[in-house]
Amino acid sequence: MPERIVIALGGNALQSKDSGATAEAQLQVVKRTCEHIAEISQRGYEMAIVHGNGPQVGRILLASETARDVVPVMPFDVCGAMSQGYIGYHIQQALKYALNTRNRNYPVVSLTTQVVVDRNDPAFKTPTKPIGAFCTEEEARKLELEKGYTMREDAGRGWRRAVASPLPRRIVEIGAVRLLWDHAIVITCGGGGVPVVENEDGTLEGVAAVIDKDFAAELLAEEVNADALLILTEVEKVAIRFGQPDQEDLSRLSLAEAAKYVREGQFGVGSMLPKVEAAMKFVRANPGKKAIITSLDKALDALDGKTGTVITFA
Repeated sequence: MPERIVIALGGNALQSKDSGATAEAQLQVVKRTCEHIAEISQRGYEMAIVHGNGPQVGRILLASETARDVVPVMPFDVCGAMSQGYIGYHIQQALKYALNTRNRNYPVVSLTTQVVVDRNDPAFKTPTKPIGAFCTEEEARKLELEKGYTMREDAGRGWRRAVASPLPRRIVEIGAVRLLWDHAIVITCGGGGVPVVENEDGTLEGVAAVIDKDFAAELLAEEVNADALLILTEVEKVAIRFGQPDQEDLSRLSLAEAAKYVREGQFGVGSMLPKVEAAMKFVRANPGKKAIITSLDKALDALDGKTGTVITFA
């Protein structure tokens, strides 16, 4: 039986630091990304793809707010759904082409996905999820005063707006994902999914938040009984003492070792920490399975056990 994997794509898989923040530039990066994904598919892996949307949803919201004198401002959850649509469109277009060039005629679909969160999640009181473009501290303070944003420094890369990042509780469209699984590569839970809360009458209501895509991918991996969770980011391996002269890259991590490093604060809150915690959650729920964190260009080697950081139960 083919091995099932859920792939979580980091921001570098969608945008390059060396190119502009345009849709055209994003598509060019996505085309390169999809060459790697197509290679994984050609190996016979069954997969679903989850992507982030931090920069994109921030820009969509900024564009909407800038045009407030012309058209009504879009609610944050609607901006999230819009980002799912246009990022998913880019991935499915580029991936279908990459598959076709390999004579692999396999459908690729994007599914607008809602993810239920708890309206009482403490994350709503402490916004931490970075979205939108980077700015200087001076620009950040100005945005705090003028727009009431919560601005935070993001892993030494600059200042960004922060919004709530509640934990995903339930994938609303999981039934559709399961039906599609045997017939297509599904792009789902984009940007972590559109965050919604359940009302007493059973209706769903969008909320202003961004669910971490790594935690959404982890929940998806559990729900589809995946054999592995593959989290792709900018670095080949997880490291402790990152950026210091004695930095140590890690090839394997047990659940206990990972928990120890988390307690020590070894992983950046806005960068590596959610990836490690999502990996831990997956192997904790599935003791015989594994999670892998590595770079996009090393994905195949990591699946072959040649590189990356593999997190296992013991």
